[in-house]
Amino acid sequence: MDPRFETRRQEMLDSAVCPPDLAAEVLPRLDAFLRPFVHSLTEPEQHTHTREYVRGLVSSLASKTGEGIADRHDRGRQGLQKFLGQVPWDPKPLVASLATQVGRRIGEPDAVLVFDPSASPEKGPESVGVARQWCGRLGKTDNCQVGVFLGYVSRQDHTLVDFRLYLPKEWTSDRTRCREAGVPKRTTFHTRHELALEMLAGHGATLPHGGIGGDDETGRPASFRRELREKRERYLLAVPSDTRIRALEVDPPAYCGRGRPADRPFVRVARVRDVAGDGVDADRRAGGDEGSARDRGGAASGDGQVGHRRRIG
Repeated sequence: MDPRFETRRQEMLDSAVCPPDLAAEVLPRLDAFLRPFVHSLTEPEQHTHTREYVRGLVSSLASKTGEGIADRHDRGRQGLQKFLGQVPWDPKPLVASLATQVGRRIGEPDAVLVFDPSASPEKGPESVGVARQWCGRLGKTDNCQVGVFLGYVSRQDHTLVDFRLYLPKEWTSDRTRCREAGVPKRTTFHTRHELALEMLAGHGATLPHGGIGGDDETGRPASFRRELREKRERYLLAVPSDTRIRALEVDPPAYCGRGRPADRPFVRVARVRDVAGDGVDADRRAGGDEGSARDRGGAASGDGQVGHRRRIG
């Protein structure tokens, strides 16, 4: 490494060092932040365990395990471990409280809700939801867990609000496996896009927004875009390059006199030049179908129609 870069790197590392007493100054603010979440829990013991666990996470403990955090607070480990892994409690009120805070503090009428499926490589066969599926981090199909995340983006800031763990059919159809992994009994299979729509239904009214965004994995199914249209949601979603579209302003082929009149032909986004032009109005010149490739070649916007966003020869 060039000595100049090494010097600058060391300066940045030195400036990032946090003094041991920094967390002590943060704790009163942390308690105030936790208050609405703690009140969403029903039992006094849960209130105590929540505060102790979060304090442990920001502490100087080298290993922030349940046992280590319990020892730091001079408590038995079983109470905290049961709270974290065994005692059932409903996370929905806590997430709803977070969404309310986000909407109140950084909410804007033209903010954007962003849905993004993200995979994490995982080798253990017992980890909940692990299966051979597409992993963007690895760029291939491999063992991983997939979560669908809801982010909120405004001019003031951006943050994650909620997520859902995706369970493939091979999991939801194996009740023994689900029971051993702690999956609730009533859990049924939902596609990633159904999970996104579930979060939209739960937080759409709480989070002021003017549109929905997502990558080509989110924008792939025409059924998802159709659901958003029916909910009168504006959106801008990437679509795969082999998504089929047809120009609505192009006249259909002349009628040959036999059979059903031909409609405007569908063509792949990757083979279309200057279909969309510039702006949302131009997006309305093309009607979209759904594609299957993973590479990004266009964007579906406005009322769900597809516009080309790059020139491909």
